Amino acid sequence: MHLHVRHKSEYTYDSPVALGPQTLYLYPRAYPYQRLLKYELLIDPLPARIVRNIDVEGNVQQLVYFNRPTKYLHVSVEMELQSDEFNSFDFVLFPFDTKRVPFRYPKAVEDLLQPYLERVGVSERVESWARQLAAGANWKTTAFLIALNQAIRQFTYEIRELGAPFPPEQTLTLHKGSCRDYTTLFMAACRSVGLAARFVSGYLFGNPQQEHQLHAWAEVYLPGAGWRGFDPTEGSLVLNRHIFLTSTAKPELAAPISGTFLGRANSTLHSELMFV
Repeated sequence: MHLHVRHKSEYTYDSPVALGPQTLYLYPRAYPYQRLLKYELLIDPLPARIVRNIDVEGNVQQLVYFNRPTKYLHVSVEMELQSDEFNSFDFVLFPFDTKRVPFRYPKAVEDLLQPYLERVGVSERVESWARQLAAGANWKTTAFLIALNQAIRQFTYEIRELGAPFPPEQTLTLHKGSCRDYTTLFMAACRSVGLAARFVSGYLFGNPQQEHQLHAWAEVYLPGAGWRGFDPTEGSLVLNRHIFLTSTAKPELAAPISGTFLGRANSTLHSELMFV
């Protein structure tokens, strides 16, 4: 499958401001079945410098520096990718005792996974709910993850363009939320039974409700399978219609554009996303 994405973000300020360094997570991550064919980044006003590097979690990070006041900031990315079909279930859990939850990761791996195992948002109610789902799946690891995905899929979806994810218990109580709320609940449920989970931000092709905004889903680290994607908004495993921008232990670090400015000004944001 050939994917072609255009994403524009336009910030306007009602008086001139001095832009501080801006951090961009708008460069797709490489995956075995998905490769980047073309990438173009346009920024207005013209930056003094752009530094592209790899952050602490392996994401491509672009740091943008400016040296003159401005009343606007326009960021546009265009990318083309080849995304091949693959079997999401083509893996064997090993060691074999990891086929059931809860389990302990091998020590060397567990040390590296600590940020993704922290019980952030794991309330008593979230843990009890997760364990009920696990019991219903006979404590089988893959069956539990599928059941969790399907359970959240039944919630009422709402578009909420701005703001941090709701606390997992709030999403569970209300049975509604945005994709980032669903993802944060999914992560907390996984971590409550000892599964390492992280937040992923990117694009999703093929769903009219999601094609014009950033999307979020989760990845779970499974021994023998590595990081595997689960999309509770879709109720499915991640397939070749997802484009990965960034993955992180902390959802607040996944913003596509973040930074500061100096000056007394109000700002507005207009964003457009399309598959062409």
